[in-house]
Amino acid sequence: MAPPEKTSRGLIVFLRNPVPGQVKTRLAAGIGPVAALHIYQKLVDHTLQAAADSGAQLYLFYDQRLSETSRRIPDAQYHLQEGMDLGARMYNAFNVALNDGCDQLVIIGSDCPGLTVDLIQRAFVCLREYDSVLGPAADGGYYLLGVTSPHPSLFTGKNWSTETVLEDTLVAIRSLNWSVTTLPTLTDIDTVDDLRQIRPDWLIETGGA
Repeated sequence: MAPPEKTSRGLIVFLRNPVPGQVKTRLAAGIGPVAALHIYQKLVDHTLQAAADSGAQLYLFYDQRLSETSRRIPDAQYHLQEGMDLGARMYNAFNVALNDGCDQLVIIGSDCPGLTVDLIQRAFVCLREYDSVLGPAADGGYYLLGVTSPHPSLFTGKNWSTETVLEDTLVAIRSLNWSVTTLPTLTDIDTVDDLRQIRPDWLIETGGA
């Protein structure tokens, strides 16, 4: 029997297991761990819906464990993140999709309510013409990274979760002489102020204001 045909588009989603006190910790400092977990689950629902609608092969990477409740999308592949830091975990995840036959690779997190299926699909379209694509986050990081092939320099020597990540990644891309384009800048939900600005209705749901 011939092996199944591989899709060329691989969409990697990094997720945390939904444990109170272990997700959205900066947000939890303002609204409490239970309310922060509620917001995180809404972000995950939003992200996975957009991912599922994108038409790409999905690779869902969880941070701690896999469970039956994690396996929400039948055709997705489920993996654990592996690596000493975020960069190593992302690089390893990219290589899982690459080795599975994908030649257009995009990774997203689950913190950005402004991420839509249209933006995800636009990222894949960009990879027809460019070597890489970035979705800048307002805090200096990025909510999306797309490449046609991962390179270690994109994932090493970065101060993750700081305002320098986007610029440092652009420097690495330019040093490879890769072409790059960007998507619209979006804001992640990391703090109560972010939540109040972007989704005040979610904040009201938690009993906040």
